[in-house]
Amino acid sequence: MSLGKIKQLDNRLANQIAAGEVVERPASVVKELLENALDAGATMITIDVDEGGVKRIRITDNGVGIDGEDLPLALARHATSKIASIDDLEAVATLGFRGEALASIASVSKLSVTSNTSDNPSQGQVARCEGREMEVTVSPAAHPIGTTLEIRDLFYNTPARRKFLRTERTELARVEEVVKRTALARPHVSFVLSHNGKVLHRLTAGTTEHDLQRRVIGICGESFARESVVVDRVAHGLSLRGWVGLPTFSRSQADLQYFFVNGRVVKDKVITHAVRQAYRDVLYGGRHPAYVLFLELDANRVDVNVHPTKHEVRFRDSRSVHGFVFSTLGRALADVRPADMDNRANLDQVGESQPLESQFQQVSMGLEIPRGTDGLSEPTVSENALNEALRQPSSFTAAGSDRRGLSAGLNPGSSASGAMVPGVDVPPLGFAIAHLHGTYIVAQNAEGMVLVDAHAAHERITYERLKAARANSSIASQPLLVPMPITLTTLEMGAYEEFSELFSQLGLVVDAASDDTVLIREIPVILARDNAVNLLRDVLGDLAEVGHSDRLSARMDEILATMACHGSVRANRALSIAEMNALLRDMEVTENSGQCNHGRPTWVQLGHDELDKLFLRGR
Repeated sequence: MSLGKIKQLDNRLANQIAAGEVVERPASVVKELLENALDAGATMITIDVDEGGVKRIRITDNGVGIDGEDLPLALARHATSKIASIDDLEAVATLGFRGEALASIASVSKLSVTSNTSDNPSQGQVARCEGREMEVTVSPAAHPIGTTLEIRDLFYNTPARRKFLRTERTELARVEEVVKRTALARPHVSFVLSHNGKVLHRLTAGTTEHDLQRRVIGICGESFARESVVVDRVAHGLSLRGWVGLPTFSRSQADLQYFFVNGRVVKDKVITHAVRQAYRDVLYGGRHPAYVLFLELDANRVDVNVHPTKHEVRFRDSRSVHGFVFSTLGRALADVRPADMDNRANLDQVGESQPLESQFQQVSMGLEIPRGTDGLSEPTVSENALNEALRQPSSFTAAGSDRRGLSAGLNPGSSASGAMVPGVDVPPLGFAIAHLHGTYIVAQNAEGMVLVDAHAAHERITYERLKAARANSSIASQPLLVPMPITLTTLEMGAYEEFSELFSQLGLVVDAASDDTVLIREIPVILARDNAVNLLRDVLGDLAEVGHSDRLSARMDEILATMACHGSVRANRALSIAEMNALLRDMEVTENSGQCNHGRPTWVQLGHDELDKLFLRGR
C-alpha cells in the first residue's frame, strides 16, 4: 500500500475522529453534558432519554446559560470559556475544559442547544447542527434561564460505530451509572432521570452532611450503610472522607466503587492499588470491596489532562497519595471491633428520633499519622521477634494468665454454665456457653446468639501479633554466598534508580553493577526460600507503574499467615468455658478480628428477631 500526499482533514472528518475518543456510547454523551451543566452552576438537572439514549437524549439545567452570539462557537472544536492560559490548564478546577465535547457529539448526531442567560424567557435562542455538513443555524426560541441540549439519532451517520452499541437495557444501565456517579459527587444538585417517558430516579438536593448520607443510601442501598464505616482524615495537605464497606460486605464484581478527586469521578491505578492493598488480608478470594470516597487536594497537585474522557488523572506525588489512602483505609478497617458491629443501626427503625449519622459506622481518623505507619515506608521484622511472638501463648491457652482481667477463669458476668448474670454489663461477643463439634464456640450476648470459628479467630489473633512484632523490629537480612545478577529493562532500571533507598528498608541489599544490571547481595531471612529475582522484578514493576509496591510486605504477610495458622488452636481440640471466654475477649480488642487471615468471617451474630423467625415465634 502506498501513502498519498499529506493533506489537511476537513472539519467534519476531524470532528468524527475526535468523537471516537469522547463519544463511545449514549452514556458518554450524558457524562459530557452533565459536566457542562455542573460547570455552568446548575442546581437542577433533568435527564430524559429514549431507547437507551440512542434515539434521543435531552438534558435541561438551570445554570447560567450561553449567550446567543456564543452558541455557534460553543459547537466549534477547542472553544471553551473554562481555561485561557497554561496556568489555568495546570490547575483545572472545572469538570470540562477541552472544548471538544459538543463539537464531537454534533458530528455524529442531530444536535440542538437552546439557552438563555436572562430571566426573560423570550430572550432565549436555539442553535441547530447536524453531522452531515456541521453547519450551525441560530434562531429565537423561548427558554428560561439555563440550557437544554437535545441529541437525536446518535451515530446515524456512522453506522459502523452504531453496530457496537449493546441492547437498550444495557445502554440505559450505563446511563444510569453515569447519573449515579455524578449525583454522588454533587449532593447539592437535584437530578431527575427519565427513560421513555417514565421517571426512574428523582434525587433531591441538599447542602448538609445529612443530605449527602441520604444520597449515598439512595444510590448505594441501605445494606451498604449498615455494613460500612465512616472515613474522615486530613493530613499532608490531603483530605479523604466517605465510606468504606466492611470486608463482610464484599462484592463479586467491582460494581460499587466510587472514588472522586476534587469532585471528579476517576478510575486511577494508584488509587485502585492503594485500596486493594488496604483490603489485602481481610478480603476473601477474588471478592471486591465497596466504597464511596472523596479525595481533596490542591488542583496543582493533580493533572486531569491525561485522557480525553477525563476518567484518569496523574498525581504530582503519587507515592504520598498512595500512602495516604492506604493508611487511612487500613486504619479505618482495623479499628472496627465487635462492639462496633453490635451497635450497627437498623435502618427499618430509623426515624426522627434517630439521626441518620448512626446508620454509618463512625470511625473518624486523626489529623496526623506518624511517618512509618502511613504507607510511605514499610514495617520491619526480625526472626527472633517473630519466633517470640509465635511462642507467646494466647490468653485462653495460659491457665492463670490475666493480661486483661478476663483472660482466664470465669468472666464476672457469667455463671459456671456460661449464663449471663443480671445487672452485669455484657461484652460485645457475650459469654461462651458451649463448644460445638470441637470447632465452633456458641455464646450469648445482649443481641442474641454468637457463633465463633475458634480456629479462624485464634489464627487472626496470632497473625496480628506476628505483624506487630514485625512492625516493632528491624528486618533481619541474610547475605547471599554468591550475589545474584539481574539484567533489567530500561523501565525497571529507571524504577531502581528512583526508589533505590526503599530496598534497604525492605531487607534487600541491591547494588548497581552496570547500566542495565544489578546485584542482589542480601535478602530478608523470612523470604530465604522465595525466588528473589522474581520478587525484585515484581517490586520494580509496581514501582514503575504506581510509585509504590507492597510485594515484599505481602509475601512476608503470607508467610506470617501460614505461621499463624500452624500456631493456632486446631479443630476438635476441646476448650473449656474459661478458654472460650478468654478467646472472645481477645477478639474484642484485636484488629481485623472479624475475618481470618484468608478473609473468611470469624463470627456471626443471630439476633433475637432472627432466632424468633426460625421458630415462627410471635406469628
